[in-house]
Amino acid sequence: MSDLARAWARVRANLRRSAGARVFDQWLAPIALADGDDQIDVRLTLSSAFMTNWVKSHYAERLLHEFRAVLPGVRSVAIDTAPRAAAPMVLTAPAPVAAKPVAAPSTTPGPVAASFERAPDGVERPSLDPRLTFDRFVVDPSNMVALNAAQALAAPGAVRFSPLFLHGGTGQGKTHLLHAIAHRFLAEHPQARVMLLSAERFMFEFVAAMRARDTFAFKARLRGCDLLLIDDLQFIAGKDVTQDEFFHTVNEIMAAGKRLVIAADRAPQLLDGVEARILGRLASGLTVDIRPSSPELRRAVLARRIAETPDVRVPAEVLDLLAERITSSIRELEGALTRVTAYAMLTGQPIDLAFATQTLGDMLRGHQRRVTIDQIQKLVCEHFELKPLDLVSARRARAVARPRQIAMYLSKRLTTRSLPEIGRKFGGRDHSTVIHAVRRIEELRDSDREVDQAVHVLMGQLQG
Repeated sequence: MSDLARAWARVRANLRRSAGARVFDQWLAPIALADGDDQIDVRLTLSSAFMTNWVKSHYAERLLHEFRAVLPGVRSVAIDTAPRAAAPMVLTAPAPVAAKPVAAPSTTPGPVAASFERAPDGVERPSLDPRLTFDRFVVDPSNMVALNAAQALAAPGAVRFSPLFLHGGTGQGKTHLLHAIAHRFLAEHPQARVMLLSAERFMFEFVAAMRARDTFAFKARLRGCDLLLIDDLQFIAGKDVTQDEFFHTVNEIMAAGKRLVIAADRAPQLLDGVEARILGRLASGLTVDIRPSSPELRRAVLARRIAETPDVRVPAEVLDLLAERITSSIRELEGALTRVTAYAMLTGQPIDLAFATQTLGDMLRGHQRRVTIDQIQKLVCEHFELKPLDLVSARRARAVARPRQIAMYLSKRLTTRSLPEIGRKFGGRDHSTVIHAVRRIEELRDSDREVDQAVHVLMGQLQG
């Protein structure tokens, strides 16, 4: 057995121990080591594009770390889909080899630039996620300004503004934009020095440099960057020594006219525990917020991900369910889609609304906000400028009847009330009237843009 094959056997044993037997058997065991003995650029393969994308998303960095722990000379680990005609060498893991325990891997994609690759010219390069580019960033009004600002900062020519400070909730696209900026900047300036790391990693490496009495190399490495990107700035709050070094790094980058991008989960003025002098420097640049995603954006993200995996078929009604109910973050939304498609593949069941609801039961219940018919009626009246009595009256004028039908439709979609109960809340109407209203609004959503828009807006407000 070659050195690379022995290293792969140890990596598999470590992954099984850290990830657990269930995750390993379902996702990691099928990984095969491609033919050859390249101990610098390792190549792994899987049999399907779907599994390749999943492993890249969740374990690309872990695989690189594991290989480097066994073979320090490894520069990169590529994960590809094997051609159907190919028969890559699959190794069976031997008895676990004694190794240092490793932390359990995160199953949520996040910043992956904590490790770096050494280019042939000797310049250090950030280990960027190839999926996180501008081309794959789905845009709508909630993130359009952030996207345009990111593209402007990455563009060649004089720096128009620096630093760029991006803030928004978890999983709304900040990390995606950081990686996209680095990709675009390196494409335009192949010899540039670029670093992307989290604030937590910044702190860890600085402390390690102090303990090793080698802070000069650390400072030179960061301050010599043409583009420096720092994610999750909130994690240095309260860390006085780290903040002092961060302040001087920011000063050096800005004084040299270099590019600086910072991301955090809140606006600079809301970062408690971060020194005022740092916030003052950040405020001198451009601050852009990424607002919570709209149902339309979430639906567009799902459509893009499905288009990128042509071997997966998910009905539109399932995508609508995910877009309407998984509202906390785009990252969690993509995770829900992965879970549904993975369970379908592993069980051999077709994907439909019942299957998705069963598979995502806990997740959907956790995101479901308790909505009442009274709340729906109040919001519909405010939206259409009606009086509460109008919805329960016998008036049949379209200006009243259509909002009443929309309110009934929302009551059926967003509450657990039965049809007779809904009818009673609308002036004692029969359940057949509610059925007619629901069907009519469903038809109009396909043909009447104003009705569809009104339903989207009201549903978004009701679901928070």
